[in-house]
Amino acid sequence: MSIGALDAINAYGRTLTSLPGVDHLGPAEETVAPVATSATAPGTFVAGSFGNIVQTMVGDTAATLRTAEAESAKQVTGKGDLIDVVTAVGAAGSALNTIVAVRDRMVNAYSEIMRMQI
Repeated sequence: MSIGALDAINAYGRTLTSLPGVDHLGPAEETVAPVATSATAPGTFVAGSFGNIVQTMVGDTAATLRTAEAESAKQVTGKGDLIDVVTAVGAAGSALNTIVAVRDRMVNAYSEIMRMQI
């Protein structure tokens, strides 16, 4: 029995859609409000809390990863352009590295707080 690349991609996609909580990983526009003040440029979006910032980052990263997967799938079927695949994968890698760095900093900050004496 041979497994083709498209079979693997389809199985991976079905797994992602069946995971609980995946629906909320999309962009969270409702948690971000446009603010135009003297400190920010017009049209700049400022999140209300750190949780909203992290949620938006995770959503944007998930969207970037999905775009990279879609571009890779198009390339496998011969319908995509290699430059688009490389660009999408590079953007996805950069976004994932940023999320991992933020996560590591949050874990380190939490560990520091837990070590503080009361």
